[in-house]
Amino acid sequence: MNTTIICCLVLFLTVGIGTAHARNLPPPNVCDSTTPGLLESKSQYRFDPCHTGFNPYEITLNSTNVGKLVLDWQYPTGNSIFFASPTVANGVVYVGSDDQNLYALNASTGAFLWKYTTGGPIHSSPAVANGIVYIGSDDHNLYALNASTGALQWMLPTGNQIWSSPAVSLGTVFLLSSDGLLYALNARTGALLWKDGTGGGALSSPAVYGGMVYEVCPTALCAKETYGGMALWSTGTNLSLYSSPAVSNGNVYIGSYDNNLYVFDAFSGAPKWNYTTQNQVWSSPAVANGVVYFGSVDNNIYALNAATGALLWQYTTLSYIISSPIAVNDVVFVGSADGNLYALNANTGALLWNYTTGDEVDSSPTVANGVVYVGSRDGNLYAFHLSQ
Repeated sequence: MNTTIICCLVLFLTVGIGTAHARNLPPPNVCDSTTPGLLESKSQYRFDPCHTGFNPYEITLNSTNVGKLVLDWQYPTGNSIFFASPTVANGVVYVGSDDQNLYALNASTGAFLWKYTTGGPIHSSPAVANGIVYIGSDDHNLYALNASTGALQWMLPTGNQIWSSPAVSLGTVFLLSSDGLLYALNARTGALLWKDGTGGGALSSPAVYGGMVYEVCPTALCAKETYGGMALWSTGTNLSLYSSPAVSNGNVYIGSYDNNLYVFDAFSGAPKWNYTTQNQVWSSPAVANGVVYFGSVDNNIYALNAATGALLWQYTTLSYIISSPIAVNDVVFVGSADGNLYALNANTGALLWNYTTGDEVDSSPTVANGVVYVGSRDGNLYAFHLSQ
């Protein structure tokens, strides 16, 4: 074998090993709070691009004081807040409504700052990064707006309604549309980087972790490379997925319409375990401190060992749960179609506090700086803080 062939072979093997190493040992996790320069990526649906549903920055609320929460303010939109969840960034809370508007409100007082009117109801939840707020609408468009003024920066027309919430990671916006496509866009300019077919429409939102984007496609969970959209794996099983994936510690957690919560290896797609409830799982899971929390249409919120799937506790509400929980410290917040927002002890499932709104709470709560925000089908955005 001549020297040229040997050198080429060595180079090939080196590149191959490096690629495999990079895929199995991802770059610093964009959801890791120690990663520098990524704080603004925490202002989006399910808190971060991995959709963990866990806010590690919250230092005020915990199980010892959450029972003192009181209504601080509420803001009436022109129609119900259904499926859309609030996002907080830089002292502003953003939320969409069925009245076709995205609202920006002072996070401390609830004072109106601005609104942007789209051509359809908004069920998507906003993402905010680098001074831009991204939101999808039933009018088939993704909008990028100036976060301070609401001025349109750019928009992307898709082929169908957008219930999916955009995920923003390292300068790229990822979005699923009901036109059956996953879009990757330059976050600053809106330039299309790539798009790829998912095989059907989606209410689920994509999650990003370690150079991979996870999507519903549409009856399986699929993983693609964030750069170029190359397919990496698919679960290959016929799952009915309305839940959004959460990625944590090398695992992907997702609920299914077939009554299960499924867990897959984030890098290979290999199934790890599943947990069967008594009805559909629309709720997106939250993963925190070795526990996964999720709601079911069987009226229960479940807490499972994130590694084994063993049931730790469950709490029964008075109606179905499609709201997705948020975990902070040792408290889990979740809404229910019984009209209540609940705060449960994350370790035991004990009820710590609840508040009854005027209609179903299908929106997912958000917690920031000691304040809890949630939307209701009664059209109001609610904000709760600790009583003095």
